[in-house]
Amino acid sequence: MNKYHNRKVTEDGYTFDSIAEYNRYRELKIMQNNGDIQSLVVHPSFLLQEPFDYNGKRINAIRYEADFSYIENGAVVVEDVKGVQTDVFRIKEKMFKKQIANHLDMEFRLVQA
Repeated sequence: MNKYHNRKVTEDGYTFDSIAEYNRYRELKIMQNNGDIQSLVVHPSFLLQEPFDYNGKRINAIRYEADFSYIENGAVVVEDVKGVQTDVFRIKEKMFKKQIANHLDMEFRLVQA
């Protein structure tokens, strides 16, 4: 267990950080099998900020790894399952929402665990 008392679960070659995330994966698999969603991706990664050089040092890129993405009714849905919203998550969530703000065919969903 980690500091948030989550228990990791592995299925289909994926490791989920919590039972809530794993249960959501199972729901999304059923939805995909029923044709309600398409193109389910587990742990998709999104570039929030390119790497750059500052005073001769390389500053790494900032990436956001969501729990899931899929297509629903023609729109891309990016989803995160959270019991605890850390400060780092809140910052990355804002950065991600800024990137997709003008994309009418893309949305972010936060699923409370």
